[in-house]
Amino acid sequence: MQTIPTLSEALVRAGAASAAVRLPDPALLALPERVLQFGTGVLLRGLPDFLIDQANRQGIFNGRAVVVKSTSGGDVAAFERQGGLYTVCVRGIEDERPVHENVVCAAISRVLVARTQWAEVLRVAASPDLAVVVSNTTEVGLVLDADDDVRAQPPRSFPGKLLAVLLARYEALGGAAAPGLVIVPTELLSDNGTLLRGILAELAERQGMSPEFRAWLAEANTVCNSLVDRIVPGAPDAAARAALTQELGYDDELLLMSEAYRLWAIEGDEQVRRVLSFEQADAGVIVQPDITQFKELKLRLLNGTHSLGCGLAVLCGVPTVGEAMHDPLLLGYLQGLLLADLLPGIPYPVDEKVGQRFGLQVLDRFRNPAVEHRWLAITLNYSAKLRSRVLPDLLHYVARFGRVPHYVALGLAAYLLFMRGQREEGGTWYGEAQGQEYPINDEQAGYYAALWQRLPEPAALTAAALGHEALWDTDLTTVPGLADMVSSFLTQLLREGAAATLAAVLRGRVAA
Repeated sequence: MQTIPTLSEALVRAGAASAAVRLPDPALLALPERVLQFGTGVLLRGLPDFLIDQANRQGIFNGRAVVVKSTSGGDVAAFERQGGLYTVCVRGIEDERPVHENVVCAAISRVLVARTQWAEVLRVAASPDLAVVVSNTTEVGLVLDADDDVRAQPPRSFPGKLLAVLLARYEALGGAAAPGLVIVPTELLSDNGTLLRGILAELAERQGMSPEFRAWLAEANTVCNSLVDRIVPGAPDAAARAALTQELGYDDELLLMSEAYRLWAIEGDEQVRRVLSFEQADAGVIVQPDITQFKELKLRLLNGTHSLGCGLAVLCGVPTVGEAMHDPLLLGYLQGLLLADLLPGIPYPVDEKVGQRFGLQVLDRFRNPAVEHRWLAITLNYSAKLRSRVLPDLLHYVARFGRVPHYVALGLAAYLLFMRGQREEGGTWYGEAQGQEYPINDEQAGYYAALWQRLPEPAALTAAALGHEALWDTDLTTVPGLADMVSSFLTQLLREGAAATLAAVLRGRVAA
């Protein structure tokens, strides 16, 4: 029986992988450590590290990352056994064509455990080669721990650890003359860099650090707002992994799956662009002074389409986003919603070509057969998502064009019907579609269950729901024509069903 080797530096140097794998040049394994990364998660390995590896292959960035593991869970032994190497199996759709590639990423030089190797982390901090810090410590990582001790081994919080790193660099490399760092948090919070910069400044003041250090902290270092967008599901199941092992010709304990689409938008000036030179290697990396456009595109087109399409898809009995892309009715709706209603309604100046390109990329991502995204999961916190993701777009569209976007109105009508709770058990309300029950995981579920019992007639129910200012932060019945159109669609959904209503809309029978 043939023994399957494990991914390692020796395997890379020998080129002992199948032709289906893109191996790195062994010379990349000796590149200097220019990045300090907080986090070992799949998003960091599947996006920033992947992009740095692509740049290194092109001779552009020429640096690897030292990764700091701060949490107690998980094991770093696999990183040690494999020399930081791992495979990214990219599967997806680009320009309606399938993408299938396997890339061995050599961007990680080593992994240090903060709890036991903090002194070594501080030695990395003092290296003249170090230029960049990247983090993804989840949203709860970007919080101020007012009692954290920056001199602890290690400090408790991520901002405390980062401040300790900066202090060690300041003290080791000449105080005010020490070269600063470009710091790029990728936590999924709006203005994450601004938030982290403020926490660092406050923590330094609370710790009684010198005015000279605090001035260096603010002036020599740049903390960038950033946005990351790539679906990285992580490790495949056992059967898929066994098949991949045969395809690759080796075993990889750190293997992860990723979609083809990638975006890392970073807010920065020309000096930041020079430091983050990996921007030149991949169109998925964008460094510019204002990244609001990319935040708006993702929020309004990707998230907004999900939020308006989920209820309608559940009512049609289509369980996943991928299946919806093979359903002519839902495909027509999602395309029209995204390109005809949501894109023109974005409440921020967007270049038309950039917006169209982003919209088509969203549709490609929806088609990806390697990612199973269930519509019912997207309905979690349905009401709050519509308020934050869709309402600004809707209101801007009406102000701009003087009419109600009818695909958006149909999505709102489907939301009202989806929220019709018919049975409550264990604190959860359940609705029904296509003869199947579904849970309504929304804090407004009880409100809507009572509203449907009190006002079963569509016009009255729509008026009450849209006029609920505490829910929407505004009275939507004041938007000309919105209540009438949503009510008309809701009547059709109740009388004809979701599929028939959708077919009528796509044929041009739009509610007045």
